[in-house]
Amino acid sequence: MIDTSVEIAGVTLPNPVLPASGTYEVDEVHAGFFSPSELGAVINKTIFMNPRPGNPPPRIWETPCGMLNAIGIPSEGLERFLADQLPRLRSLGPPVILSIAGNSLQEWQDLAAAVDRTGSVDMVELDLSCPNLEEGFIWAADEAALSRVVASVVKVTRLPVISKLSPNVRDISEMAVVAERAGTAAVSMVNSYQGMAIDIGTRKPILGNITGGLTGPAIRPLAIHGVFTTFKKITVPIIGMGGIATWQDAVEFLLAGATAVAVGTQNFVNPLTMKEVIEGIAGYVEEAGFSSVRDIIGLAQE
Repeated sequence: MIDTSVEIAGVTLPNPVLPASGTYEVDEVHAGFFSPSELGAVINKTIFMNPRPGNPPPRIWETPCGMLNAIGIPSEGLERFLADQLPRLRSLGPPVILSIAGNSLQEWQDLAAAVDRTGSVDMVELDLSCPNLEEGFIWAADEAALSRVVASVVKVTRLPVISKLSPNVRDISEMAVVAERAGTAAVSMVNSYQGMAIDIGTRKPILGNITGGLTGPAIRPLAIHGVFTTFKKITVPIIGMGGIATWQDAVEFLLAGATAVAVGTQNFVNPLTMKEVIEGIAGYVEEAGFSSVRDIIGLAQE
């Protein structure tokens, strides 16, 4: 038997595969393809303290080997999420990661503290790639802002903190170092690359928000490079993501140094992707003569 379990900040995941935030809804439609209990962890669509509508449409535009997304993180707000959605996530079985985003340092702290008090969450992910409405920039794109957010959250929660980093910086590996110094227990990377599309007929930007985040297979080589260059610079685990469409893609991330992987855009293309990735990783490990998924993490570094 292959041991598919991995550990992130003291939390054991039965396997290294989870959905990226906002790309997998636990509903009757998705549950008809495979049981969410088979996942390594479950995660919610990022929540803010108060309800928000998100960006104006159009919000999504397909590109070659990818997708531009300008959803804008609509949120039902913390109170309703804790009452309606969190109990459902907890009942599924796998560890629960709760993704949050704040518009100010105080809001980050209030969210994290409230999540901690529920006693129903295993880890909290800081979606630091969101627009910082208070100061007008992305938290994860500025070293000082990133450090302040992570440090402030770590002070108010006992939960392991995962910092979700943005690739729209000079060197994402250096931002990972900043996050680790500030106290993060893990990093997830990479998020989407900023991009846009223009309608040549109207000669106007297609997305209602003008710009959006590019995801999908088109960004995978960039994401692999980000994980590979970060692995030797930090000691905390990496959750790798960015264009995973097959189990082979996921194995690349593990070999580059990721402890776990998150599947995002491909969930909209093939609802069975995560199940196939879980099974494919186990098959690869066995065929390669290893006994545990942990044996292949970072092997490409050697």
